Amino acid sequence: MADELKVIASNRAARHDYFIDKTYEAGLVLRGTEVKALRMGRASIGDGYIHVDRGEAWLENVHIPEYVQGTWTNHTPRRKRKLLMHHAEIDELMIKTREKGFTIVPLRLYFVKGRAKIEIGIGRGKKHYDKRQALREKQDTREAERAMSLRQAH
Repeated sequence: MADELKVIASNRAARHDYFIDKTYEAGLVLRGTEVKALRMGRASIGDGYIHVDRGEAWLENVHIPEYVQGTWTNHTPRRKRKLLMHHAEIDELMIKTREKGFTIVPLRLYFVKGRAKIEIGIGRGKKHYDKRQALREKQDTREAERAMSLRQAH
């Protein structure tokens, strides 16, 4: 039986703005209303970032909207959330982010076997010319695929 992966939100801009060197999977410490809001498929991780503080990894600025049927127990949409990771992984993150130009960005938020997980990546910021070159390569491959499909159609 394959692990069922239900993607809730993805940060497509992260791969455009950063060279992702290494990715990690982390669990999230969430409140009940946050889990219910995520099950409805509503979240935004585009502005989010991760930082390490006193040996713990924290996810900040990720928007999980309030649960519609929630009462006074509802959560704050942009609260700071703790990430569940092994200490060795957190140490790797700390070491990498001390180097100049590296940052930790959220890539996808998803459910695996009913548990909310987030895929994070250590990335180096791309310069403007890197982004242009990546866009040009993407366009070239798209044009080549289009030409091949037209050639096969005839």
